[in-house]
Amino acid sequence: MGHNDKSTWGQSHRESTHAIDPIYLNRWSPRSFSEKPVEAEVLHRIFEAARWAPSGSNEQPWRYIVARTPEDRATFLKFIMPGNTAWCDKAPVLALLLSTKLSSRDEPLRSHSFDAGTSWGYLALESVRQGLVTHAMGGFYPDKARELLHIPNEYEVEIVIAIGYQGEKEALSEAYQEREIPNSRRGLEEVVFEGSFGDSLST
Repeated sequence: MGHNDKSTWGQSHRESTHAIDPIYLNRWSPRSFSEKPVEAEVLHRIFEAARWAPSGSNEQPWRYIVARTPEDRATFLKFIMPGNTAWCDKAPVLALLLSTKLSSRDEPLRSHSFDAGTSWGYLALESVRQGLVTHAMGGFYPDKARELLHIPNEYEVEIVIAIGYQGEKEALSEAYQEREIPNSRRGLEEVVFEGSFGDSLST
C-alpha cells in the first residue's frame, strides 16, 4: 500500500527504533472523521477487544456508554468542550469511558483508572485492525456528563472517545489541518531506566 493510503498513514510518518508490529505505528489520533456509520458488528469487535484487557484481581472496572443515534450524540456534545466539538461532531460514534472506584468487596480499587486506560488501549489497537480511527479526549465536563447520563457516584468519569472512519484532512479548519499528522514519541533512553531512576537501559 502507498503512503497516501490512510491505513498506513501513521507508519509512513513514524519510525520505530526497534522492530515492532506496524499496528503500533499506524494507531494515531486524527480529528477528521467521515460521517459513514460504523457497522454494529465492527463496533462490537472493538469493544470485545476492550473487555479482554488485563486488570488487577480481574476486577474489570471499565464501563463504556456509547452514543450512536443523533439524539445520544447531541447529548454527548453538550458536555464536550467547544475545542473538541469543533471536529468530533462528525464522528459517528462517541463513547464515554468510566471506571468503578470500588472493588467487588466494596473496598477502594487503587488501579481502577490504570485498568480502564488499558482497556481503552486495547480498543484503540483493535480499531486499527478494523479500519477505524479513534481519538480520546480529556476536554469535557465530567460533572455535566455525570448529570446528563445518570452516572452513579461510585464511577469515575475518565475520557470521551470519538470512533469512526477517517475523513479527509481538508474537511477540518485550517488550524486543525496543520495538526492532522501522526506525532512522534520520546526515545527509550528518556522513558525506560535500569536499576534506578535516570539510569538508561543497557543495550
